[in-house]
Amino acid sequence: MPLLETASMQSERIVPVASKATDGAIGDDVAHLLKTVFEAQTSQQALDASYGLTNLLISTGSVRCLHTFNVIPEIKKAATDKKNGARRESSMLILGALFEQYPLKNPLSEVVFLLENGGLLYLALDLLADKGAVVREAAQYAIDALFACLKEESLVHALIEPLSQYLSKPTGKWQGTVGAYQLLEKVAKRAEIGTESKEKEELKDLLRLNLGQKLKDLIPIVEGGMHDLKAEVAKQAVKTMTALSTVLDNDDVAPRIPLLLKTMEKPSTETLQKAIHALSQTTFVAIVTSPVLALLTPLLERSLNTPTTTQEVLRQTVVVVENLTRLVHDPVEARTFLPKLKPGVQRVKDGASLPEVRELATRAMNVINKAMGVDEAGTTDSRATTEQVEAVLEEHTKPYIKFNHTDEKRFWETSRNYIANMVRDDANSRLLERIQVCVGPYLQSFVPEGKHDEIVATVKAHFVEEDERRFGVPVKEDDGEIEIVNANFSLGYGGRLLLSHANLRLLKGHRYGLCGRNGVGKSTLMRSIANGKLEGFPPQDVLKTCFVEHNQGEDAELSVLEFVTKDPEMAAAGEEKISAALNEVGFTPGPEGRQQQPVGSLSGGWKMKLALARAMVMGADVLLLDEPTNHLDVHNVKWLQEYLKKHTEVTSLIVSHDSGFLDEVCTDIYHYEQKKLVHYKGNLADFVKVKPEAKSYYTLSSANAHFKFPPPGILSGVKSATRIILRMTNCSYTYPGSSKPSLVDASCALTLSSRVAIIGGNGAGKSTLMKLLTGETIPQTGKVEKHPNLRIGYIKQHALEHVEMHMEKTPNQYLQWRYANGDDREVLLKQTRILTEEDKIQMAKPVDIGDGKGPRNIEALMGRQKYKKTFQYEVKWKNMLPKHNTQISRETLLELGFQKLVQEFDDHEASREGLGYRVLEPKVISKHFEDIGLDPEIANHNEIGGLSGGQKVKVVLAGAMWNNPHLLVLDEPTNFLDRDFLGGLAVAIREFKGGVVMISHNDEFVGALCPERWYVENGRMTHAGTTAVALDRFEDQSRNPSTVASSVVSSAAPSAVNSGAEDGGELKFKAKKKKKMTRAQLKEREVRRRLRHIEWLNSPAGTPHPPDTDDEQ
Repeated sequence: MPLLETASMQSERIVPVASKATDGAIGDDVAHLLKTVFEAQTSQQALDASYGLTNLLISTGSVRCLHTFNVIPEIKKAATDKKNGARRESSMLILGALFEQYPLKNPLSEVVFLLENGGLLYLALDLLADKGAVVREAAQYAIDALFACLKEESLVHALIEPLSQYLSKPTGKWQGTVGAYQLLEKVAKRAEIGTESKEKEELKDLLRLNLGQKLKDLIPIVEGGMHDLKAEVAKQAVKTMTALSTVLDNDDVAPRIPLLLKTMEKPSTETLQKAIHALSQTTFVAIVTSPVLALLTPLLERSLNTPTTTQEVLRQTVVVVENLTRLVHDPVEARTFLPKLKPGVQRVKDGASLPEVRELATRAMNVINKAMGVDEAGTTDSRATTEQVEAVLEEHTKPYIKFNHTDEKRFWETSRNYIANMVRDDANSRLLERIQVCVGPYLQSFVPEGKHDEIVATVKAHFVEEDERRFGVPVKEDDGEIEIVNANFSLGYGGRLLLSHANLRLLKGHRYGLCGRNGVGKSTLMRSIANGKLEGFPPQDVLKTCFVEHNQGEDAELSVLEFVTKDPEMAAAGEEKISAALNEVGFTPGPEGRQQQPVGSLSGGWKMKLALARAMVMGADVLLLDEPTNHLDVHNVKWLQEYLKKHTEVTSLIVSHDSGFLDEVCTDIYHYEQKKLVHYKGNLADFVKVKPEAKSYYTLSSANAHFKFPPPGILSGVKSATRIILRMTNCSYTYPGSSKPSLVDASCALTLSSRVAIIGGNGAGKSTLMKLLTGETIPQTGKVEKHPNLRIGYIKQHALEHVEMHMEKTPNQYLQWRYANGDDREVLLKQTRILTEEDKIQMAKPVDIGDGKGPRNIEALMGRQKYKKTFQYEVKWKNMLPKHNTQISRETLLELGFQKLVQEFDDHEASREGLGYRVLEPKVISKHFEDIGLDPEIANHNEIGGLSGGQKVKVVLAGAMWNNPHLLVLDEPTNFLDRDFLGGLAVAIREFKGGVVMISHNDEFVGALCPERWYVENGRMTHAGTTAVALDRFEDQSRNPSTVASSVVSSAAPSAVNSGAEDGGELKFKAKKKKKMTRAQLKEREVRRRLRHIEWLNSPAGTPHPPDTDDEQ
């Protein structure tokens, strides 16, 4: 009440009461104070007398005095006095004073106010509809006072029950209903994850967990309010449901919550179908708990039981039911919710018209039956129940409790059940310290003084013993090792809370693997540590910490030794020590040694070793390694493993998606679970034994990250998947400033069926070979030829280079920028496209083509068409009208030195053909990102600079695949990707219809995909022929025999240098000789094309238009 002074404001006015007064005297005082409250002339006088009355009642030490001295009957009588508004206001002031102080001094009063005589809260809610403003204000004061004084357990077990009953009453007043929904909303908001103290956040966790168990009863009630005819009630019910949905801590369902709430708010066949479709497109990975089931079960049940549900929606529904049920690990929760779905699934199984739907329903039924049964060992649930807790309480309190009246016994039974519910939740949540708070204060009114502490200790000891029986004796942290870090912290990034009151404890010499899905904040945590911004982590002067990360910005011109000594922090160590450290990791000293090489010429693997050498020079106590095996070959990975295991004085915190590396190196695992860091002893294999759902670290599966690549377009003249489309002949290349060539006399070829892995050590020339193939660089000797219309999707070794200039853009905006003009702007940045000074001089030279019109300057190429076995281009001449344009053959233009002009036009035509079926608008781009595995919400609204490394790689991959490339070129594709995305990428590559060539040190990934391998060593390339792919590395262990990859092994080796396809000539793609068609043939062709166009118009949106060619049958 803003106009009244509450207890904290006027405590000096409270009249002290003698504690030894007789019952008769107290009764007289109570009656006098009640009379004073009801006859007060002002609200403040009534409130002062109410506080005096409350203190008098509290001084008795018993809650039964509320009945003994007729206080509650008087409050009820005054609250329902329709003729006297002052008495109604006074009753609320008494109630507010009681609610504000009594539960804090005697928690047992919660039973009297809320569970017994269940009308006290109802009185306040009903009076929110009073015609008097002061009465409504007093009623709101009473409700707020009650909410403020209840602890977390009481909110769930004392407040939710009367609120549910009130909202279920059909005769309630709408203002009271709104007030009840508001109170429920406040309970949900009090449970939201925040950044308060650790103790408060732990209590929020408890409230969130316990409130989640109540959602199965609350959601139907609140959903009914969303359809109330009174607009104010419906609006508040929507707000309440939104707040309750925050209790769900499930990353899979969270993005779908707005759509699910809309379906509840406006139920219709259309909204239900949209919701089911969205759920069927969701990849469920996180464990499904009671709150998720409480939200989804009503929607799924409605879809299964509606007679008009289509077969397609039924199919999606049973698939969602099956996927959800597989992740329900608690049989008790399964037996609570799944019986509601089981009849509907059974009905689909028996009566669906489509065999496919019946088969899916059969599978879902089998999963449901398994989830509802006991576990494999035949044991049932071992969690504490209310009945068990009541039995323990009864056993230890029975000797001390005597009843004089039946009412006293009934009151004890109600109180005992209330205490048992709170203790049950604390025991099952393993917050055993809370048992004392939930038992001791409530027993003071029942057992003799001094005995309740003894009973509390006994009850607590009982449940501690039960907890140890279920989960084992807790491991003592004092294990004799040196603790160097023990930090409690919360971590957020870009408005997102990544970790809430997590604990990070590091022991000297241990090597910790940091595991979790992309985007949970692994790199953010390590960067916060490195920057000294993590709360509770020792500063650099106490504990020297070095961050070795994957994206470094080196000064390319300096030598390796100069680069390290230039760092002020390193210079103090002296050049001799620095040189020795560099030598230890492989940088040999001397004028010709690697220490004198320019930093810019180092491969990715050597750059990572340079970063490790810097850490060694610093003498780091803690080594932060972010994807340390990226760019490292097998030998260097082995070296790094031995280095880390040898230096037992250094503690390491490692983020890596290399399961073999983590298995070999780690002594402990920290796993991200529900915004906490959970510690597991042992390596990755030991962790997977404890958490079987983490088995994706060992298999390539698309179950958790399914996405697909667009099909490549048609290449004119290429009728076979084994026809060569890109060829490199006798190419050599030496980097500027380097005396040793990176690639020598290399020859190879690629087809649409190629699955090639390029293998070699760090610095052997693999990436140089890639750059020559894709046109990133120009060979100094030899030549690279490709089909004029060939489109290549290329991801560089340092994949983030593609987007590092666009950090302020969203992924959607980046793709719009890249393809805004119909061309891929990144292709125009390649060295084979940029005009050098020599090219500009060549462009300025007049050309005489022998047509009698003399020398002229070429301005641009305007068009291209087939000409015999090649192409001819329409040339626009400078300072001449278009009518003077000339058709010149490709060979003539190349002989005249206009290679880059021809290449640029070919790129434009290829890009135009690839983008012919693409509409560059946000909605279509969002769908493309979703196919690649990036959440459309992130793609549309998050800046690239705020994404994780793995998410940035998905942006790069989506950009490369936008124009439907024929050839996918991947340089270290496994870097930065988590296991789920790695499995999805492997399956997508396996199903891709175009060619794939990749560099990777990940033998698991390469062995599962690439039958053909090229080995590069000391700049020379050799072909190893074809080998069988390891199908057993895929979780499904089988492939679609129709895929391109399945036929590669048996196909002819197209890349053999001596195949005759790689003689010195140009790539020739013969154009079929045209015959003049008769009138009848022309009519038949027109009919075929019209029918094909009509069929295309009736096809699903996004289907590419079939080409109209002269090759039709």
